[in-house]
Amino acid sequence: MSSALLQAVDSLAPEMLQFARELIDIPTVNPPGDRYPECIDRIGSRLEQFGCVLQRVSAEGHRDHSARFPRHNLIATRTGQASRPLLHFNGHIDVVPAGAGWTREPFASSLENGKLYGRGSSDMKCGLAAAIYAAEALRRAGVPLRGSLQVSATVDEESGGFAGVAYLAKAGLLTSQTVDYVIIPEPFGASRICVGHRGLYWFRIVSHGKMAHGSMPHLGVNAIANMAMLLEEIRGTVAPEIAARLTAMPVVPAESRCGTLNINSIQGGQAHQELQSPCVADRCEVICERRWVPEESLDEVRSQILAAMQRVASSKPECNFQLEDYGNTVYPTLTPGDAQLVSVLEQSICDVLGTSAQRVASPGTYDHKHFTHLGNILECVAYGPGELEQAHQPDEWCSVEAMVQTCKVMALSAAQLVGSIDFC
Repeated sequence: MSSALLQAVDSLAPEMLQFARELIDIPTVNPPGDRYPECIDRIGSRLEQFGCVLQRVSAEGHRDHSARFPRHNLIATRTGQASRPLLHFNGHIDVVPAGAGWTREPFASSLENGKLYGRGSSDMKCGLAAAIYAAEALRRAGVPLRGSLQVSATVDEESGGFAGVAYLAKAGLLTSQTVDYVIIPEPFGASRICVGHRGLYWFRIVSHGKMAHGSMPHLGVNAIANMAMLLEEIRGTVAPEIAARLTAMPVVPAESRCGTLNINSIQGGQAHQELQSPCVADRCEVICERRWVPEESLDEVRSQILAAMQRVASSKPECNFQLEDYGNTVYPTLTPGDAQLVSVLEQSICDVLGTSAQRVASPGTYDHKHFTHLGNILECVAYGPGELEQAHQPDEWCSVEAMVQTCKVMALSAAQLVGSIDFC
């Protein structure tokens, strides 16, 4: 069976590559959510040709779903002898904006030296194409299903996945009541299985000051200057504390095997006014993202920031800081070490690549969090052909060889997990 399945993938490889190029050429940029329906229709048409039953789900009631930028998701199912066990492949269709620095057209895919270039190639349209064709390879090779296969194409992962996987999980469409295993072909490379990710705490700090005439700053309290003191305190004391606490979670790259703190934005005073008037800034705010590891608690993460605020305020009583939660907090997520899905993937990687698989964890979050925390699906991993370091980069690319390799690995794993035992 394995040789027939691998041959099926090889015969499908040119078609899979062309399909990946078609997906890349649709600029599904998020924000704002461009051309989602077109991409969903393209994927749905292909999956329907492959014998799947389609279910389209719009994120009705979600704040980002609109007539101009509709949030459409797709679930495609091929049921075998029974509905369970069910293996679910999930891929997000949205990509980040192209940005600057490209030497080629980001939304006109190009093939050069075995690499497929274009925005979303690595993250993660090549992975989605590989998953779709892995499911099709079983059908082409005549592998009977004792369970079921499912593929979803979802939106908005790059902005949190709340109109995509989270919406479907809350609607009861992606939960442990119907799904046993989930593979998300995010970019980690053909030999690596991603078994989780760090947590994420978004927060805002507001520095309140007192306005005065800019020529007499002693009569006011400069919120920007006070914020600068706080940021220096965080850099000098909090950052080293965070860096000193290493995690047992196999986060890659190694520099991310601890918590991290990034200042995303800062604004204060008359930041939005082109014409300035002489005033002492009475307000300044920063928005930060704090990545945290399982060895930390959310209370500890918050307490570190609050303690820094208190130290600065004690040394300069006119400082007035306020800490606010900003956005959705994500807890660290980790697949159980004895998960059948992981062991099956490891064996398939060994069979296809002739090398041992590496278990890794992601420095950033992805839709794993929703499958586990909202859908209660524990056997969930990320496994895809792209390179993690290529995500969101100019001249983003994905190896065609890795696409074929991961397609083979996913096809073999699907056969083991939901294929006919007799045929296997």
